[in-house]
Amino acid sequence: MVEVSYIVAFGAGIVSFLAPCVLPLVPGFLIYLAGTSAKEGSGKRWDIVLASILFVAGFSLVFSLLGVLLNTVLMSVSNGAQLWLSRAGGLIIIFFGLYLIGLIRISWLEQEHKFSVTGIKSKYLTSFIFGVAFAAGWTPCVGAALGAILGLAANQPSLAFTLLLAYSAGLGVPFIITGLFASQAVGWIKKYSGVLHYVNIVFGILLIIIGILIFTQTLSIIANLPELNGYLLGSG
Repeated sequence: MVEVSYIVAFGAGIVSFLAPCVLPLVPGFLIYLAGTSAKEGSGKRWDIVLASILFVAGFSLVFSLLGVLLNTVLMSVSNGAQLWLSRAGGLIIIFFGLYLIGLIRISWLEQEHKFSVTGIKSKYLTSFIFGVAFAAGWTPCVGAALGAILGLAANQPSLAFTLLLAYSAGLGVPFIITGLFASQAVGWIKKYSGVLHYVNIVFGILLIIIGILIFTQTLSIIANLPELNGYLLGSG
């Protein structure tokens, strides 16, 4: 069950990266952070990769601290309260699953929230600060997947930190890969943009199933599936 939670958290990070108001902006944004231009992008690949890593480090720090805070707060409540928090978390996961498959629309989650950082001459420090600000709300598009992981953390308080870390990894790895191939990424994004809608639908359905299992306190069913356990643990 723990392994499944981490896979879901990592997948939620990838879904956040693929959000329609995040993905199209990524290549140009990373090139901007590296202090270069689109024409120079391929020639300054490692500058872009370093900017990507620092950007990822910024939002990973914030999400990790959020995980520590959740762990501290949730572990201090009574068992009875944890049960109701778990059920509330299940409802939250179901809600965001319905949002991802398109059955619920929330205009606030579909708006871009941009910001600017001025007065800092170091492009590396700027990249890190942008990462911190991204976690704090550069765009609410990450809100659906992140909200689902926070709901999952409510069900498993002891895993809150590592769940948020797995989410950060799922969101961060594609950023770094895009930074490595920034000059080609624009073409790839345009070519495969039509597939992204189906990714959201599949992940949304998965969230709804997990949310129902959490709400009904039957998530342990997943842990009792020998085929799934064998696959996740590499034991065949």
